[in-house]
Parts: sequence; structure tokens; C-alpha cells
Amino acid sequence: MVFIVLAIFWALVISLFLSKIKRGKGAEWAKLFRIVTIVFSISIFTYWFIKKSAVGIVEDSVALQVINKLPQPLDFYVITLNDTETGKVIDTKHIGNIRPEYYRIEYLKMDNSDEYWIAGYLGKKNLVYFSQHALPNKNMDQIIEVRNYINQSVKLSDLAKKQVEEYNYENIKIGIWVTLDFLLLFLNLILLIKNRK
Repeated sequence: MVFIVLAIFWALVISLFLSKIKRGKGAEWAKLFRIVTIVFSISIFTYWFIKKSAVGIVEDSVALQVINKLPQPLDFYVITLNDTETGKVIDTKHIGNIRPEYYRIEYLKMDNSDEYWIAGYLGKKNLVYFSQHALPNKNMDQIIEVRNYINQSVKLSDLAKKQVEEYNYENIKIGIWVTLDFLLLFLNLILLIKNRK
């Protein structure tokens, strides 16, 4: 997605400069490029937001239900692994902030993995819960009740912390680029509508 967001950004920047061409042979081509860029950008972002908003049920996935039995809300992440020895991560997902006596369900694609970790944060950086779970049977859904603050492995929880930090950093980076894209999209749209009048 990062590549597409960057491609849209540069296309919108070029489109903004092409809005200065009002007359001549290139004016029609510039206008066509601007219209195609705006329609493509709106289509991609609409598809992306619908996909992100839809329930993440994946075919042949394992349903993981995390129940918070602690007195405080915790922010949970689930990390699926390919090889525990090297700590090779396949996927990191943010389950969400779960209040006491509430739960969240996440669907995990476990085709190439037989283990997942759950990390719970109190605040932004305070890891207060870490557990690792083997998945011997991929046909059974998982229910995890978080009843106490525990760190099953300091070494593995350090790897999980790094992975969560990278995941959050990537999300912030994409968020900044998407915001810039929206700003440029808005400017291009206004200029296109203004020139038609």
C-alpha cells in the first residue's frame, strides 16, 4: 500500500502543476491526466477504506477471541510467527483497546504458522501482558482470557515490542502520506471545479 500511496502523491503533485496549463496543445492532455488522477485516487481510497472497515473474516482462518478480565483496559496486539527460533514474524495485527469484561475477535491466517503471540499494553509503551500460544489444531478457534499481568518470556516479549513499534511506525508513516494525498486531492478537485466555471 505504501507504493500506491506514494504513486498517488506524485501523480497529484504533477496534476497540481499541470493545472497551470490553460491553453495550447497540452491543455487537453493535462486536463485528461488531472481527471484520470483524481478518479483513480478517489477509487483507490474508497476501496481501501471499505476493505479496512469490513469485518476481517478470512477463508480458512482461525478465530481468536481475546477476553479482558483485568480491571483496566489494555491495548492488544497479536503477532503470528513462522519460526520461533529466529523470531521471524509473518503478520502483526492491532486487535484494539479492550475494556474490562469485554472481548474482541480477530481472524488469523495460520497457513504458514503454528504459533502466535499476544501482547497487551497499558498506555502507549508499557507492555504488561505477553503470552505465546501454540496452535496444534488449526480447525479449532482460540479463546484467550487475560486474567493477570504476565510476561511469559522477557526475550520474546522484547522481540514482540520491536515488532509492535515497527508496525506502529509503518502505520504512522502511511497515515502522514494519506493525509498529504487527501490535501492534494482536495486542492486538485477544487482547481478542476473552479476552472470549469
